[in-house]
Amino acid sequence: MSRRAEIVRAAERLLEEHGAEALTMRRLGEELGMRAPSLYKHIAGKGDLVTALQGRALLLQAEAMAGALTLADLAGAYRAWACAHPRLYELVARHPLDRAALPPGAESAAAGPLLRAVGGDVDRARAVWAVAHGLVDLELAGRLPADADLDAAWAAAVAAFTAAAGTAR
Repeated sequence: MSRRAEIVRAAERLLEEHGAEALTMRRLGEELGMRAPSLYKHIAGKGDLVTALQGRALLLQAEAMAGALTLADLAGAYRAWACAHPRLYELVARHPLDRAALPPGAESAAAGPLLRAVGGDVDRARAVWAVAHGLVDLELAGRLPADADLDAAWAAAVAAFTAAAGTAR
């Protein structure tokens, strides 16, 4: 593993364990047993680190969803990944992406399983992703009532998109 990859993995641990506020070059240096200025040999700065984490998140999402063959399987994989990695999810889903600086193919790898599940329809894929993102955001923020049946909400969303596919175009 390259030193840069080691730094990004340590940053991911800090992010997931302590939140975005803990993601400083000084704290990262302490985590790795090195002085913060030494990090700059491998990471250009905080923006570069965030982009590297976003690229990692996209690739991990793609990996988590790779085996999903149906929209229901895909929704379940997306939700499970987001709930298992809530802060990494937030970093990739709630912040702008510097697409030019992401690892080549990372975003398309994450989008690929969804595009396949909706037959390549980009607009439909964006709509499905928006609904899934909204449900995950509400779940992670604890914004749904305590008695809300989240599994039923996910099933209803999948059913709506599945039914719409049968009547679309």
